[in-house]
Order: sequence, then C-alpha cells, then structure tokens
Amino acid sequence: MSIGEDEWALERARFGQDGDQPPGLLARQFADLTRRLLDVTPTVGGVLRLVVGAASSLVPDADLVSVTLREPDGKYHTPVETDPVAVRLDQVQYDHDEGPCVESARPDGPAIAWSQDLAHDPRWPSFGPATAAHGYHSLLATALLPDARPPRRSGALNIYSRRPGAFDGPSIDLALLLATHASLALMHTEAVLAAELETEHLRRAVESRDVIGQAKGILMQRRGITADEAFDVLRRASQDLNVKLADVARTLATRHTEMDLPADH
Repeated sequence: MSIGEDEWALERARFGQDGDQPPGLLARQFADLTRRLLDVTPTVGGVLRLVVGAASSLVPDADLVSVTLREPDGKYHTPVETDPVAVRLDQVQYDHDEGPCVESARPDGPAIAWSQDLAHDPRWPSFGPATAAHGYHSLLATALLPDARPPRRSGALNIYSRRPGAFDGPSIDLALLLATHASLALMHTEAVLAAELETEHLRRAVESRDVIGQAKGILMQRRGITADEAFDVLRRASQDLNVKLADVARTLATRHTEMDLPADH
C-alpha cells in the first residue's frame, strides 16, 4: 500500500540534480505544515487542529476528519474534528470497542487500519453498518504516538469518506506522513510542557524553602529557640491546622506582626 516503483524511481532521479527543481504543491504544503507545527503554541489541541485541517485538505475524498485519543485508563475520546458527525461516529466505535480508530489508537495496535466498504465489513458488525447508514462508506485510521506506553496517551488520526473504496496507496501514504508529523509535534509538545512543569516545580520548591526559612527566623528571634526547634513548631502547626507547611510559613512570614503560633503541641 505505497506509491509505485516508477514514481519512486522518478523521485530518486530528480534528487540531487543540478539546477532549480521547484517543489511540487504537496511538498510545499507539507513544508508549510512543518513550519506551522514548529511555530504553534505548544498545546496538544493546537497541534491536533493543524493536523486535522491538513488531512482534510490534502487527503482525497476526506469528508470527515477526527482524532481519537486513548487515555492511560483505556478510555477514548475525540478532542478535535471537522464536523460533529465525526464525534458521533467515533463514539459508536468507543461504545462497541470496535473499528479502525479504536484499533489504531491502542498502544499495541496496527499503524494503519482501514475499510473500503464499512456496510459489509465483517470485522466491525456494529460500527460498520451504523457508519454506512450515516452515508460514510470508507474509513482510514493511522496511529498517533505509536510508541506510547502507559501512563502516556496514544491515539489515531481518522479520515472518513462518503465514497466506497476511497483510499488507495497514495492516500494511505499521505495519512501516514500526517500522522508522523502529528506524533513528532505531540512528543515535542509533551517535552516542552514537562520542562515547563519541572521549572515551575523547582520555582515553587525554592519559594517554599525561602518562606520556611523566613518563618523559622521569625520564631527563632521571638522565642530564642534553635532552627530545628523553630521547624518543629511549624511542622506541628501544619499538622494541627491540616495546612501545608509552606502555607503556614508564608502566613507567618507575611503577617508576623499580627499572629504567632502555639508554643506547645
């Protein structure tokens, strides 16, 4: 299910030739998609909306496009789609646990799953006829984040067509390229978000350490106690009030002229 050898031979013959070889329309569209994915605000929703829009424009006979995400707990949902009908059709798959989108979205599922005649496909006896009844007869799903392992999410890019037998080799190749772009962008997004969360965690840890130090200093000066004894006072107050130690320390540090902590447990 890939482009023919003659087409590949032509591409290889052109590669590296002297002179200007203007990129074709498809190459320019993928280059634009790559640029936009790199420039997009690093959110999962932003990445998925771009890829769904690209699939709708680039894949022939793509009448509906959606994304299935599978959460670590095994639940599926459709966060992005080109039409609410896609959400309803995806939900039929989730309800019956059958269909190309569900199969490709599983971490151990196939890279591609498709049907050219949903009404009569014996693999999906509930989903297929229901989708055909809505007027959609072909479906192609390609895996997103295929190397995901719990607790990470996995997913699928789903392309519905009203035409039976809609998806040929080039269409599948396009869908795989789009899914690869999406997967790389999603992994980049997750890395950026993880780094931001780590930075925020470190910032809060430093702030908590500083405010605890301030509160200890206030107690040491007030009561003539050691640093360890001051920390014990804060810890006991945190337990008695059922409030985080850093929050107790912050309150004391910012309102030390108004309040004090109990000296005894």
